[in-house]
Amino acid sequence: MTDNVKVPRRVATVIMNSLKGGVVPRIGLPYITVGREREIQALLHDLDLIAEGGASFRFLVGRYGAGKSFLLQTIRTHAMGNGFVVCDADLSPERRLQGRQGQGLATYRELMRNLSTKTKPEGGALTLVLDRWISAVRTEVAAEGGLLEDDPAFDQQVEQRIFAVVRSLEELVHGYDFARVLALYYRAHVAGDDELKSCVVRWFRGEYRTKTEAKADLGVGVIVTDDDWYDYLKVFALFLKGAGYQGLLVLIDELVNLSKIPNAVTRQYNYEKILAMYNDTLQGKARYLGVIMGGTPQAIEDRRRGVYSYEALRSRLTQGRFAQEGLVDMLAPVIRLEPLTYEELLVLAEKLADIHAGLFGYERTLTEEDLASFLRIEFGRVGADSHLTPREVIRDFIELLDILCQNPDASVEALLRSSDFSYAQPPEPGEQSGGVAHAQPLETDGRSSDNPFAEFTI
Repeated sequence: MTDNVKVPRRVATVIMNSLKGGVVPRIGLPYITVGREREIQALLHDLDLIAEGGASFRFLVGRYGAGKSFLLQTIRTHAMGNGFVVCDADLSPERRLQGRQGQGLATYRELMRNLSTKTKPEGGALTLVLDRWISAVRTEVAAEGGLLEDDPAFDQQVEQRIFAVVRSLEELVHGYDFARVLALYYRAHVAGDDELKSCVVRWFRGEYRTKTEAKADLGVGVIVTDDDWYDYLKVFALFLKGAGYQGLLVLIDELVNLSKIPNAVTRQYNYEKILAMYNDTLQGKARYLGVIMGGTPQAIEDRRRGVYSYEALRSRLTQGRFAQEGLVDMLAPVIRLEPLTYEELLVLAEKLADIHAGLFGYERTLTEEDLASFLRIEFGRVGADSHLTPREVIRDFIELLDILCQNPDASVEALLRSSDFSYAQPPEPGEQSGGVAHAQPLETDGRSSDNPFAEFTI
C-alpha cells in the first residue's frame, strides 16, 4: 500500500476525469508524480539559472502519451511554487510562432491569457501581477521611509520607485514603448481610472489590431505584432524580476503542428523563429527567461519536415557522439523521455487506486498482486513493446477501477482474464481461445524474450 495521503475531493475528481480523458490535470500533479527524477532535476537546475539572471531553452521529446505534457505541467507547478510567473500554449493550425495571418500573435495572446502565478494558477494573472507590483512598491516605501500613505511625500517616493523600474526597461528592444504603457497603468491605478487600466491590459495582451486604435486609447503608436511578440516576452521577463518574481517560464507544446504546415517556406520561417529564440537565450541576450518546447520524435528529428529539416537547428541540437543508452546528457538542449519503468508504473497504479477509493468512499480491495497482473497483461499485448504508452495504461486502469466500483460483485481476476483484455500463456501451436488467437511473447529491450513482467515480484 502507498502512504494514505488525503487528496481533496475536488482535486481527486480533476485527476480522475483528466486522466481517463487522456489529458494532463492542471492541479494535483504532486499526488501522482512518479519517476522522471533526472528530467525534473535538470529542469529545476534551469529554474535556478533563470532566477540568477540567465536564460534557458529546452526541447522535451517523446511519443504521444509518453509523458511530455505531464512533465511540462509538473515543471509549471514547481515554477509557480518557487515564485516564477508561467505562461503556456499549445500550437495548432491557428497558433504558430510565425504566420501571414497573425498565427504568431495568436500564440502570444494564448500565452498571456494563460499567464499564471502561485496565487492564480488557472491563468489570467496579468492584472494581478501589475497590481501586485504597485502594491509591493507602496509597501516597500512605507516600510523604509516610515511615511503615511496620505503624506504627499509618500506618493512621490512611490512614483520614483515605479519610474526607476520603467527606466530600466527602456534600453531593451521595444522596452521604451513597454515602459510608457507600464507608466500609464500606474497613473491609471493612482487615479482610479479603470477604463485606462483595461486599455493597458489589452495592449499587454496583444489585443489591439491597429496602431491607430492603440494611439487613440493610450497615446502609444506601437502594438505587439506577429514579428516582434517574442521581444515583448523578453521585456516582460525583465519587468517581472523588478516586480518581485523570479522570472518568466514559457511552455509551448504540440510542436508537431509546425511539421504539419504544408508550405515549406512557412515551415522554415517558424523554425527560423525557434532558432532566434534559441540563440537569444543561450547567448545571454535574454534574462530571467526560460523556454521549454514539447514535441514528438518525428516533429523534431524528421529531416524533411521536422525541426531538423532546418540545418542551423539540426547542427545545434543533434545528440553528441558520447551519449548512448544508459548514458544520457541531461544538460543537452534536447531531453528525450524514456518510457516509465514497470516498477514506476506499479507505484503509479497504487497511487491511482488509493485516490479512486478515497474519492468514491470505499475500501481499496485491489492487491499489489492484482496491480502487477494488470500490468503483466497490458505489456503482454502484441506491439506493446513499441506502441504502449503510459496514457493508454492509465486510461485502461481507471476504467477497471470504475467498473469494479460500480459493480462490487465483479471479480478482478475475471475482468483481467476476459477474452477482450487477457494475455494468457501462449497456447500450443494452432490452439485458440474464444476465437481470439493468443499473442506470442514479446521480444523486449534486452530484458527477456518472455513477457516483461514474467519475473516481476512484489
